Amino acid sequence: MLLTRVNSGLDGIVVADTAMSEVDGEAGRLIVRGHAIEELTATLGFEGVAALLWEGYAEGGGDEAAVAAGLAAARVRAFADVPKLLAATRGLSPVEALRVGLGMLPDNDKMPHHFLVCGAMPVFLAAALNAEKSLAPIAPDPSLNTAQDFLRMVRGQRAGTVFEKALDTYLATITDHGFNASTFTARVVASTHAGLISSVLAGLCALKGPLHGGAPGPVLDMLDEIGDAARAEAWFDDAFAKGTTLMGFGHRIYKVRDPRADVLKAAVATLPATAGRLAYASAVEQGAIAALRKYKPGRPLDTNVEYYTALLLEALEIPRSAFTALFAVGRTAGWCAHIFEQEKGGRIIRPQSNYVGPRP
Repeated sequence: MLLTRVNSGLDGIVVADTAMSEVDGEAGRLIVRGHAIEELTATLGFEGVAALLWEGYAEGGGDEAAVAAGLAAARVRAFADVPKLLAATRGLSPVEALRVGLGMLPDNDKMPHHFLVCGAMPVFLAAALNAEKSLAPIAPDPSLNTAQDFLRMVRGQRAGTVFEKALDTYLATITDHGFNASTFTARVVASTHAGLISSVLAGLCALKGPLHGGAPGPVLDMLDEIGDAARAEAWFDDAFAKGTTLMGFGHRIYKVRDPRADVLKAAVATLPATAGRLAYASAVEQGAIAALRKYKPGRPLDTNVEYYTALLLEALEIPRSAFTALFAVGRTAGWCAHIFEQEKGGRIIRPQSNYVGPRP
């Protein structure tokens, strides 16, 4: 007997109360623990947003300095595992390397696990990227914040204040975003009391899917293929004729422009030598929106976070293959916050299904 109407994507289904973030898709607004994302990222970096998310739930919560110190110590701790990581991840992509790295972290580690995983992610990713270039891993510097240290470990030297600030803004901007697929996955695993490390690993595996975390790289592929803003209209006409999906546009929740897009567009504008690329991307963006209005009338499709994420990470010289993995570096703090919340007050998540197979 069928129990109820099936909603295979859980659209509009409320499964929990949360104090972490609210995504208002109609108004184009993102609130993170009481702060609009635009105001939050103007005043706090990654460590500050992590402290805010963890306030009332975990060690260091509410204290940015304590979080910065905890993450710095965790980066140093994680570097000891890098030789083992590199030996096990030859030939793997950056996000696959992170999956292996998280799987190596022991549940009985004495370091608070939210510090452990959030500190390990940038260290493991930097080591994996250096290995791709046949370079030795660079030890972390605990005097730096996450963004500063990650760029230094990848480049071999400090990147410069504007680049470090841009990455810090990016990590802060994407730290939490409601009950997206990876966050919900992390909460499902957390509801079984499997522990924080396993729950974060599950979130990473969900993020790896191209329908969730893989869009920024193809945005650059699209911009490269168009080549010139004057060719945009013809390119979009051809794309819609072929049924091609426009990367960087449309969102499952937002019916208007993603507020994170403007935060990251402003961050790109602060970087040197990006003015031409930004002007070109802005022109293509307007062409894409016009094409969407033409070919998808009545559908609320607008710019999402991936569009200007792509430009920002390109300007920071991050390889496209690492875009999803670097997103995970920032989102891990949000996964931890949701795991704490789920463990504190949630039951095991166990939805119902309708059996539609044969009966004996």
